[in-house]
Amino acid sequence: MITVLGSINMDLIATPERLPKPGETVMGTSFTTAAGGKGANQALAARRAGSMVRMAGAVGDDRLGSQALALLADAAVDLNAVRSAAEATGTAHILVAEEDGENVIVVVPGANGTVSEEDARRAVGAMTRGDYLMLQFEIPNASIEAALVAAKQKGVTSIVNIAPFSEAARKLGAMADILVANETEFDLFVGKGELSDEEREVTMRRLHAESGQTIIVTLGADGVAAIRKNEVFRAAGLKIEPVDTVGAGDTFCGYLAASLDAGLSFKDALRRAAVAGSLACLKPSAQPSIPFASAVDAMV
Repeated sequence: MITVLGSINMDLIATPERLPKPGETVMGTSFTTAAGGKGANQALAARRAGSMVRMAGAVGDDRLGSQALALLADAAVDLNAVRSAAEATGTAHILVAEEDGENVIVVVPGANGTVSEEDARRAVGAMTRGDYLMLQFEIPNASIEAALVAAKQKGVTSIVNIAPFSEAARKLGAMADILVANETEFDLFVGKGELSDEEREVTMRRLHAESGQTIIVTLGADGVAAIRKNEVFRAAGLKIEPVDTVGAGDTFCGYLAASLDAGLSFKDALRRAAVAGSLACLKPSAQPSIPFASAVDAMV
């Protein structure tokens, strides 16, 4: 069983031909909305990967709140731990460039900012030893810390995706059993500027030797690198022409957790998650692009 404690948003997505430079206005070619939020994305990915999933978080008592939960509800994600808040439902304002699929995102937390330490302890309290807890950084840091402390006490395996990166990630990310970051986030996490691939692996080995923590770094088109139980792993994704990279990292995280929850070896879980992340780049938007297990397993 997987519990995701995190953000639930509506994504507001505009598509220009290219991303604007600072101070520049560019014309867009389309606008759409889609359910999102890193927490909700990861919950849906884990569910589509085959796991039983509970979502914990908050939405506003507004039209966007019901829309943000629609795909989770359709997928039979347990939403009993999602509460209604006085704040508006969180939103993410996204620009996706037509020329290369790259994106920039501004997140307005709204109801996500009301997720409390008590919410966190309640969510973990409903879990069982050996379950997986997934966390990201779009809810208050105090709530993330409360969840990590409770998970350690309960024997729950915690997976922390340190995105979007903040200074708090250095402390809170180090508390997780499994740390997931992209290469930029990992370099910020260790605070040493931009690392070469060789320097990054040396740093991963050092951190793992000090803490025993499983560390996973996604590398975009170059796949993923990880270290677990003193062994370095690498897994390749698929060779693709990306349409939209929004949600690829969340898809990776959800499939990783679900694959481990299903009992796959770490190596196989890493490869399955990398393939799922690649497939998520072939469609626009976050949640609509998350592939189903049948599509992923056919490509692994």
